[in-house]
Amino acid sequence: MNYVLAAGKRLVEDGSSVLIQARGRSISKAVDVALITVDRAKGGVKLDDIGINTEVLPGADGSPLNVSSIKIFLSKP
Repeated sequence: MNYVLAAGKRLVEDGSSVLIQARGRSISKAVDVALITVDRAKGGVKLDDIGINTEVLPGADGSPLNVSSIKIFLSKP
């Protein structure tokens, strides 16, 4: 819930857009935050763009590890 409030506050105070980013297991929380923010704004915020990516990071044992990431752009219409 705090993330939803922060996103809404940022849109109201700082400008016309906000970027929500997440990696790995936090992706579902980022999607929830974006959708709740859009729903609560009642037309005052739109989903502008979504970007997905897979990053290859070194694992604990040195082997490559694929980590998914997402970027969600919200903006005022």
